[in-house]
Formats: sequence, structure tokens, C-alpha cells
Amino acid sequence: MDRILQTWRVLDLRRRVILAGAALLTIIAVLSLAQVATRPGMALLYSGLDPATAGEVLGALEQMNVTSEVRGDAIYVEEDARDRVRLSLARDGLPRQGQAGYELLDQISGFSATTDMFNAAYWRAKEGELARTILASPGVRAARVHIAAPSRRPFSNTEAKVTASITVTMAGGTLTPAQATAFRYLVALAVAELSPEQVAVLDSRRGMILAPGSENPLADAATEAQSRETKLKAEIEQLLDARVGRDKARVSVTVETDREAETVSEKIIQPESRVTINSDSEEITDSSSGTAGNVTVASNLPAGDAKNGADRKSARNETRERVNYDYSEIRRERTRQPGAIRRISVAVLVDGISAPDSEGKLQWQPRGADELSALRQLVIAAIGYDEARGDIVTVESMAFQPDATPGELVEISPIRRFIERNAMTLIQIIVLAAVAVVLALSVVRPLLSRSAASGPAAAFMPAALEAGPATTDDRMLAGSPAPAALPQGVDGPAKDGETLRTAVAQNPEQTVETLREWLSPGEEEAA
Repeated sequence: MDRILQTWRVLDLRRRVILAGAALLTIIAVLSLAQVATRPGMALLYSGLDPATAGEVLGALEQMNVTSEVRGDAIYVEEDARDRVRLSLARDGLPRQGQAGYELLDQISGFSATTDMFNAAYWRAKEGELARTILASPGVRAARVHIAAPSRRPFSNTEAKVTASITVTMAGGTLTPAQATAFRYLVALAVAELSPEQVAVLDSRRGMILAPGSENPLADAATEAQSRETKLKAEIEQLLDARVGRDKARVSVTVETDREAETVSEKIIQPESRVTINSDSEEITDSSSGTAGNVTVASNLPAGDAKNGADRKSARNETRERVNYDYSEIRRERTRQPGAIRRISVAVLVDGISAPDSEGKLQWQPRGADELSALRQLVIAAIGYDEARGDIVTVESMAFQPDATPGELVEISPIRRFIERNAMTLIQIIVLAAVAVVLALSVVRPLLSRSAASGPAAAFMPAALEAGPATTDDRMLAGSPAPAALPQGVDGPAKDGETLRTAVAQNPEQTVETLREWLSPGEEEAA
């Protein structure tokens, strides 16, 4: 402590101010470094919230006395308290996802609400519930549902249809046709008298996915064909990798599908399978008698002779039978939608093998015909090969061109993961540490070194000056130059010593440098 005070007394005012400022900055840097090092890590709580929902979450965090940070559209809290905060917010129904749902109906009073007000609140609640259901799907960031339910007019001849539209924003990528179809049927089945054809599905980035008035079967067929190609390709590559090795085979699969829809009706009658369904029998019996002879005028008179001929008799017996039969028949009606497989084409390129030649060097060689045939049989079994359908499978062995920039499968180490998560904190620590080191080395240390060097010289100076001119002459005879600041031509030891003290008080820096040169003459000569 005495040495520090002695050093402080030796310094002039300018150096004292510099030293005090450097010490203050060093203390501030060290305290900031300690604060950053001891500050708890911040973890992501929620991101991608709309401003209104984010404001509600921040208000709840302030009431819970939880430290939080806002970085863009993300909210961060202390890492240790993140799970507890999420459960607490979920208990209060935060964050609110999408529109309000059926809770809107709880706010309606039966005494003050009219029919129109209730209907408007009901459709708003229905839209909110459907939007929440869509938001529960993976990859969906935001969703809005709009339902147009026309009011019924009792004297109108036309019947208005219910229509709806869905707008979806995906977290990454775009909305696929399969997802759009699922959302369309979700809304159509949840609203009475709403057909799927009257629901439009839009992607906020891509635009119209499903237009109203069409089921878009071609898009569904194309999506199904792509999915089938991807599945077959993955299965074939998995089979080939087990034999030829990883990245030693390239597979291309093309599934051609029919793009036409047709309906076929068929009726087949089988005559041999006759069945009696009705039988009707009818029998007719008829008999008559009379006299056969000449007919005259006398026979027509009342008193005439009518019996002048022979008697005649006739009889008729008739039987009829009607039988109704029915034949068995087969009726078939088939409706073929677009998407039926027309042909599957598979092309497989397999790398060869490296075998030693006569000199022992490894040379590339194509794979044998037997091995390629076996690989082709595996591919045929994997795709469900149908020769009548015209399927094509080609397997060839060719040399692969070396990749100019081969990549490596690198897994992220725990250290790297820690650095990525705490990059900003580490940067702050490094900057503060660098500032502290620079201040300590560039300002404080040189000042302390000069003060330490000037301290012994100042202690030695009175004795050397009181020794009189003889000591000075001896130093000058030894080869050291005389101080330029000291006055010349002073006679008498007392006056000489008093003059030296005055000169030292006026020029302390030059005196210290002169004494240093006197005390180390050998170093200057060696230099």
C-alpha cells in the first residue's frame, strides 16, 4: 500500500487522471464481464405470434415477474423457468391461437341479443373453431376461415348456397394439394348444406390451390403419382445399398398414370338360368244343336212347318296356358377416376467394383451379368412388375464420375451446439475480456512500470545531489553525459546542492532519465 501511495505521489496531474480513468474502465469491464458470465441463459418461449397475442403474453409475464426479452417476433425467458412459464400461460389460455371460438357465445345475453346478432356471433365462433383445428395441423403457421351463409328469404324463388374460403400460411414451404383437400372436406363437413365444391383453399404465398366448383382430380392424381414414385425410389435404394454400398447406386422411377375419367356400364343376361315367375291356365268348352234343312217361307210362318230338316249338334273344347319366365342378369357399373397406373419405368445405375490387375493396382471393373440380373429381379419384385402393362426395368453398371467437392456426414457436437445457442453471450464475454486486457496492458501497466522505475531514482537523488560536484564530476569522467537541464557555472557545494534540488523539482522527468543513464552506463556502451 505504501508503494502504491508513493507511486501516486510521484505522478503528475495528467498521469493521475489517466491512471484513475483506466482503473475505472477496467473495473467496469470486469463487473460487466462478471454480470454476463453469471446471467442465466435465455431460451425461446414463443415465436411467430401476431402483435396482439404477443402483447397478451408479455403482459402475463410482467404479472408473473418473469424476466423476458423480445427479439423480433420471438419472446425469450430464462432457460430454467421456460417450461414452468409455458404451463402457467397454457392454464390461462395463452397464447391465443387464431380467432375466438365458441367462447363468443358465452358473452351473448339472451335479453339484449337479437336474432341477427346471435347468427353473426355463431358464424364467427364456427370460423374460429375451424381455424383452430387447421392450426393444429403440422407446419401450419396461421389460418383463417370465412363462411358466407346467406339469410333465408321466404318469398324468393332462388335458393342461395353456402360458400366458404380458407386461407393458410405455412411455416415453411407451401401448402400441398393433399393438405388443401383435407382442409376443404374439414370445413365442408362441419357446416350444414355446404358442399366441398363450394370451398376455396388459398395459400398466402402460392395463391389458389383449390378453386371453387371443381374437385381437381388431376391434381390429386399427380400428387398420388409423385408420392408413389418417391416411395418406390426409397425402397429400391434401400435394397441396392445393402448390396452395392451407400451412394453406389442411382435410381430413377417414373409412374405414368391415366389422366382421363370414364364410367362403364355393363349388363349380362344368362338364358340358361330361366326362372318361372307366373303361370296362367285357361280352358274353354262350347256346345250347340240345331236342324239342318231347306229354309222356306212356310217355315218362317207361325203355323208353318219348320221341321222339315235333320237335327244338327256341335261342341268345342279349348285349353290355354300362359307361363312367364325371367332370366337372371348381371349389371356392372365401373367409374374410373384419373390416377390409374398405366406404366412404371425404372432406371438403375450401379457403380462398378475395384479389383487388382496383374500388377496389383486397383482398376475399375463393371459388375457381372449375373449380379446385374439378380439386382434386376429385386427391382422387379419391389415395384410389382407387370409385363402386360408395359413396365420397363433397366439396370446398368457404369463408372461414376468423382465428385469435385465430396461432402462428409458431420454430426453437430455438444460443444458446437452450445456455441450456436449462446453465441451472443460468448461474443459479449470475449469483447469485455479483450477491453479489460487492453486497458490493463496498454495504460495501467506502463504507468505503474514508470512509477516503479522512478521511485528508487527519486529516493537515491537527494543523496547523490548532496554529494556535491565531485560526484557529478566523477560521473562525467566515467563517460556519462551531464544533464542538460542542470545549470552550469555554480560555485560552492551549498549553492550547488540547492540549485540541483530546484532543477529536480522543476524537471523531474528529465532528472529521472539522466539518473537512469548514469546508473547504467554499461548498457549504453554495449548498445
